[in-house]
Amino acid sequence: MTGVLKLLRSQVMGPLLAFLLVMLIVSLTTNRFLQPQNLSNVSLQVSSVAIAAVGATLVILTGGIDLTPGAVVALTACTGAILIRNQHIPVPIAVLLLLGLGALIGLIGGFLSTYGRIPSFIATLALMGIIRGIAFLITGGTPIMSVSEDLEPLFYGNLAGIPLPLIYVLLLYSLVFILLRYTRTGRAIYAVGGNESAARLSGIAVERTRLLTFVIAGMTSALAGILTMARLNSGSPNYGVGTELQAIAAAVIGGASLAGGHGNIISTLLGALTVQVVQNGLNLNTVPASWQDITLGGIIILAVGLDMWRSSISHVASRISALVVPKRPVANPTPEPTQPITKS
Repeated sequence: MTGVLKLLRSQVMGPLLAFLLVMLIVSLTTNRFLQPQNLSNVSLQVSSVAIAAVGATLVILTGGIDLTPGAVVALTACTGAILIRNQHIPVPIAVLLLLGLGALIGLIGGFLSTYGRIPSFIATLALMGIIRGIAFLITGGTPIMSVSEDLEPLFYGNLAGIPLPLIYVLLLYSLVFILLRYTRTGRAIYAVGGNESAARLSGIAVERTRLLTFVIAGMTSALAGILTMARLNSGSPNYGVGTELQAIAAAVIGGASLAGGHGNIISTLLGALTVQVVQNGLNLNTVPASWQDITLGGIIILAVGLDMWRSSISHVASRISALVVPKRPVANPTPEPTQPITKS
């Protein structure tokens, strides 16, 4: 029973229950979901959302919000298509340039919301419009097709039978897990989101820490854009629409608090899987697009509710265990008989 109580108190429990529940519902509504080809498609499609959700989680942990991932995906795909197809820049060099572009965008958004003292929601909302506008400007609103044949084997090939996108996702999440759990920077991220004043008094550079999370978020969004460009072998200013909401939803479903200071990167991965499974199930059941956002919103509420109720469930389970397994009375040791005192 003690192990069950520890599991219920775990931060991963709520997102895991939500993921399993969604898997069960989708499996019951369509027999095509569990087919190997469909599961393979889900694993490939979730990579972009999962990678963008990493940066969204880091920003949320510091108490901020980033609305630029979708626009960064579009600009990265369009810029990458221009560099590779039109300018004939080698793919590895283009990838480095695109990651640098994502870091620059994150730097601008982070600077506006930290040193510029503009609320992160407003700063990134304005930046989102600017970035997507630039994507339309450099392409003229026309998609760039047939970027390069080298993209698919580099980003969607297989290594020892494992799809490369899954390897990229697992590697990235492992690095961020180590960052948050075992480094001073990770502790600073949690401290800034938990109590900014206390973090500042502890000597933590609050603005620099928040700026770092935005830079990482920009790079992860750029990587998501690169994967999108490689999967579709094209660049379009319409790519990435809704990615920012999916990334934030993955973090929230994973139990990240929008107030900051609370979250788990492994739970974010479960949240991203939940989001993708929901969308895949809705597509398999030919649900209209207008209902897909409504359903996703309901799933978010359910997941957050399960996470919020976890402590109550744990308390009820502990009370039930106390009733089912009564405490054993502590046996008092039998006192040794004392020798009678005789008078001489």
